[in-house]
Amino acid sequence: MSNVSKIAPELPRVAVVGTGYVGLVSGACLADVGCHVTCIDKATAKIEALRRGEIPIYEPGLDEVVLRNVEAGRLRFTTEIAEGVADADVVLIAVGTPTRKLDGNADLQYVYAASEEIARALDHYAVVVTKSTVPAGTGFEIRRIIEGANPTLDFDVASNPEFLREGNAIGDFMKPDRIVIGTDSERARQTLEALYSPFTSQGFELISTDIISSELIKYAANTFLATKVSFINEMADLCEKVGGNISDISRGMGSDRRIGRAFLQPGPGYGGSCFPKDTLAMVHIGEKALSPATIVEAVISVNRMRPHRMVAKVVEAAGGDVRNKTIALLGLTFKPDTDDVRDSVAILVAEHLSQQGAHVRAFDPQGAAHAKSILGDAIRYSGSVDEALRGADLCVIATEWRQFADKPIEEYKRLLADPVIVDFRNIFSPDAMRDAGISYYSIGRTKVVVPAVRLASAS
Repeated sequence: MSNVSKIAPELPRVAVVGTGYVGLVSGACLADVGCHVTCIDKATAKIEALRRGEIPIYEPGLDEVVLRNVEAGRLRFTTEIAEGVADADVVLIAVGTPTRKLDGNADLQYVYAASEEIARALDHYAVVVTKSTVPAGTGFEIRRIIEGANPTLDFDVASNPEFLREGNAIGDFMKPDRIVIGTDSERARQTLEALYSPFTSQGFELISTDIISSELIKYAANTFLATKVSFINEMADLCEKVGGNISDISRGMGSDRRIGRAFLQPGPGYGGSCFPKDTLAMVHIGEKALSPATIVEAVISVNRMRPHRMVAKVVEAAGGDVRNKTIALLGLTFKPDTDDVRDSVAILVAEHLSQQGAHVRAFDPQGAAHAKSILGDAIRYSGSVDEALRGADLCVIATEWRQFADKPIEEYKRLLADPVIVDFRNIFSPDAMRDAGISYYSIGRTKVVVPAVRLASAS
């Protein structure tokens, strides 16, 4: 149900430039609390699909929010920027900021192009807001671009970073840990406070800063979380060398309120659209400011090693050689409840195993199509968990989709030709695997090795 009834009717009208992950989620959720929102994208096919109710990304609950607000008349889509910003009080820039291969910095060409187009289309006061993740100082450059393109325009610039987790984006937007706005204009601050009043009226915190601090908060948050991921993975590697159980260590660390439990689960390394890009950008920001981000550099180095460590673990489980072995790979996305395979370790592992002569059969509930655009025919794509497992020499669990954990252990054993599982996500108990007679290689825990017994493949 929409939250419209809970709020005052007078809310700023919003235009969102870019209907990717951040733009579409932000636009739909703002509409759901009563704003009139127009989402703008140059991709005609995407806009036409959205008008038909077809969502271009997989995000739980997003289709319902979009449909509800389109039907209510609060959310619409256009390819024309002039039409989209015609009555907007707030214009959110939510275009991509991919990593620039030359130096690892965020590529801001789309942000700057959008800024110029917005400037030429606006004929009234509006707050131009960066929702995209951008380096410190970008807001000042946006102001310069707008002033150059439309010298008489009355406008302000602000930063409003997003903190959306793929797979939980609707919940993150509607019940935020915090809302951050950065601007040097009191008028802009009041406009954005009005925009987010449906949330602050429910007690959610709004943090108001200058523009540069706001821009840095997103990078600081993501690089710190990436640091926790790399740290616990290093601890998991240490456990495997000297003995110890990383699950107990994570629990012991996470019980300290100064540390917290989140992002202390060992695994194959971070991926997706944010952490890889933002850690690299933070290093570049530090280099440019002559203030090296040496800790972040180490975090990146640790994470770059993870795919190779994961491949080595699979090779060990296969007896030292994966040539002509059939490997069931469960999971291709970088995390569950998304179709995003960007910088997914599962993709890299599949590629490396294939190059070493393995026959990889992969299943993912949502990410197969995107994975195929990267891997092509280097691997086979199964239509179900059972199809991937049946007759395979071993199973690799790369993504912690719920259905993989819910599948009875006995079913894995029945379907595999050899009862061998390599679990990058520690979704099973070593003791349960030992009791089931399955060789089990997990992360940061003692491996379970049972005598090799080749089973007849399941029919």
